[in-house]
This record gives sequence, C-alpha cells and structure tokens, in this order.
Amino acid sequence: MESKLDVPLVIELDPDWIPAGAVPENFVSYTLKHQEARPPVTWSNWCREIHWIYFFIFCVLPMLSLIAACSTPLRLETAIWSVIYIHVTAIGVTAGYHRLWSHRAYRATKALEYTLAILGAGVVEGSIAWWARTHRAHHRYTDTDLDPNNVLKGFFYAHIGWLIFKPRRKPGPADVSDLKSNPVVIWQNKYYIPLAFIMAIAIPTAVCGYGWGDWRGGFVWASLIRLAVGQHSTFCINSLCHWLGDKPYDDRLTPTDSLLGALITVGEGYHNYHHQFPMDYRGGYKWYHYDPTKWFLWTCEKLGFATHLKYFSDNEIHKGELTMQLKRLHRTQEALSWPSEKSDLPVITWEDYQRQAESRTLICIAGFIHDISDFFDKHPGGSHLLEKNVGKDATTAFFGGLYDHSHAAHNLLAMKRVGILLGGVPHGSEERVVPPSQHLRITRHSDLAGIGSPE
Repeated sequence: MESKLDVPLVIELDPDWIPAGAVPENFVSYTLKHQEARPPVTWSNWCREIHWIYFFIFCVLPMLSLIAACSTPLRLETAIWSVIYIHVTAIGVTAGYHRLWSHRAYRATKALEYTLAILGAGVVEGSIAWWARTHRAHHRYTDTDLDPNNVLKGFFYAHIGWLIFKPRRKPGPADVSDLKSNPVVIWQNKYYIPLAFIMAIAIPTAVCGYGWGDWRGGFVWASLIRLAVGQHSTFCINSLCHWLGDKPYDDRLTPTDSLLGALITVGEGYHNYHHQFPMDYRGGYKWYHYDPTKWFLWTCEKLGFATHLKYFSDNEIHKGELTMQLKRLHRTQEALSWPSEKSDLPVITWEDYQRQAESRTLICIAGFIHDISDFFDKHPGGSHLLEKNVGKDATTAFFGGLYDHSHAAHNLLAMKRVGILLGGVPHGSEERVVPPSQHLRITRHSDLAGIGSPE
C-alpha cells in the first residue's frame, strides 16, 4: 500500500488544507511537530524507498545514453540542432514553468501559454501542476525540512536525491488555486505523457532523420543526451545555485549568484537575486547578466505575446545590495582595533595631567590625554615638536597651527588615549573629537536599543 507521504508523478492541484485557527504563527515548527516523518534511508530499506520511475528517467536512462553515444558518431548538424533544442525546450521551463506559472511574473497570451507548456514537456520534469506546486513550496520553506529540495541535506539530495528517493516528509503546502483554474495547465496535465514523448523523443529524432538522414544520431544525441543535459541543467538550480557563488542581496539563506551557475542553467544562476525578488521577470536584472529568458520575455512583450512584466525598482534592489555591503563592512570593522570608549577612560584634572607628564610622555589634544611614548621617536616632523607640547594643550598645533594632520594621524592618535581632561573639550569641536575612521562607523541595531529609554 502506498504511503500518504509518497509523491506521485502528478501532485494534486489542491494545497493541503489545515484549519487556519489551529495553526500558530510559526507554521513550520507546527507542521514538523505534527507531521510524522518517514524513517531514514538505510542499507536495509533503500530499495523500498526509491522512486523507480524517477530513478530510471534521471539515472539509468542517462547512463544508457552515454553508452550508446560511444558508438554513435556525432554529426555537426546533429550537434548544432541539439544545442538549439536544449535552449528551446529550456525556455519552456524557465519562461513557462518557472516565471509564468510558479511566480506569475507576467501575463501571456493563450498562444504563448500553449507554446511554453508544449516546450516545457520536452524536458520531462513533470507537468506544470507538479513542477509549480513543488517550486512554490521550495520558495516558501527554503532551507527547512518542508523544502522539497532542501540543500542543507546535501548537494546530492538537492540536485537529484529528493526526486529519486521518497521524501521523508511531504513538501510544505502551497496555494496553487490559480493553476487549478488555468485551462492550459489542466490541458497539459491531462496530455502530459504523450506530449513529453513527442517533444522529448519524436520531434528531435525526426528533425535529424528527415533533415539529414541521421536517425540514430538524432535519437541518441538530440533526444536522449540532450534530455539528460537539459534535466541536470535545471537540477543545478536547486543544487549548484544554492552552493556556489556570492550573496549580494541576502545571506540568511543559501541561494547564490554566479555567472557559472547562469551559464549552466541557461540564465537562472542569479539565484540570490531571484529568492529576494521572486516575482521579477528577470533572473539577472543588470543588462549584462546572462539571462536568455528575460531577453525572450522582453521580445515577447514587444510583439504583444506577453504583458504586465513585473520587476522591482532599482531603489529597492539597491537597498538589498547596500544592506549586504554594510554587513561585510561591519565584519571588517569588527576585526579592527578601535580607541577606548569615553566611559572607559579616567577623568584627569589639568594639574594631575601636568604632574603625570613629568614622568610620562603625555600630550593633550581636543580634551583627550594621549600617551605618545612609543611614537615619540617616530614622529615624521621630529621629536622636538612633540617634546615642546608635552604637558600642554596641543589642540591648535595638531589641527593646523603647526601642521594640519592627516586622517591617518588622527586615527593613530586616538588609539593612544589614556584619559579625558576634566572640563570637557576646551578647544575642540565634535569633529575633532571623533577620529575620521569613526565618523561613518557602522553601529549594530542592538547598540541603539537603549537610546531614548527611561534608563
């Protein structure tokens, strides 16, 4: 008897229904607590835990294809056609399955919808209903146990393991009511198997056979090898694009941006951007980002086949970029040594300062007492300039009286603070008190929590 946790070839269009009043705010924790998980895969039960149909399509068939390719010459015409057909069918997935039906990033005419539905079937990755439902769950529950292809379970699991092994848990529920009422989705779901055979096997083979007489090459290279490459290209979105690259918009989750990922996945490699702005019709929003799908959709809009292309404003995108830049700067800032806080320094009277300066090389600048003993012989202007200001107020001399010192000098001086002159800053403004390196110092949110409180 099939377990209720099994994933059929076509998942029902209705999302799982849970009474809203029974679900607390933390839905993921609630579901994980109340949903029984399958036992882990072991050497004793692995054969019962494999989806054998998926295993054959995604593992056995590619291996048989490679064996057949070793004895099948690759003609130039077949190679060119295979590359073209990979990209043509990929558009069905990226522009159709992904950006249209999973994320509703634009509206398409019925002609374009049917075209994308037919092309998408040529990659043999399930119907629109199954693919979009799974992908919406992936976005809603990214990096949790309700994420159907959670990369935190390993690269292999995210790439293909989640398909060939029965899931330990059901994918998290996702609203697909719009797909249930879409006639193109319903039509493709009904005729998916014959569509997949025609688009994945019959057409690429027939083009090579009737075009230049290469029936065997068409079957092996344009159909089977092309199919395997196309499938694993898409699988890399779940694995490689959560594993390799940068996180220019948000580093809390695993999605990454990389040119390599974009090249391998036909433009879907700007995945950190995509997870931040999932309804944007562009995968790579900058003009030079390799994203054939955005160029395709832009062209379709100009021709009248697509409308209402959604995109996020540059202002909001730049906020995300700035946030990450500030976080990186903050990490760099935290690795540096900074002057002692004012509250940590002792308050010294003028008389006490002068008395201590008789035995220590102390100098007063902008209300702070500095111990310059270790710098006395290193001063570029000569030690005599420091010597005549020991025990005195050298604020004017430091800030242009003798020499208008550089930012570097100001920063270094602040590191030598050992006290505060009683009475505050008799000659210095706030700008002189704060070293240049600290004017734009990044403050943690927690550092500001007490500001304005009664305490």
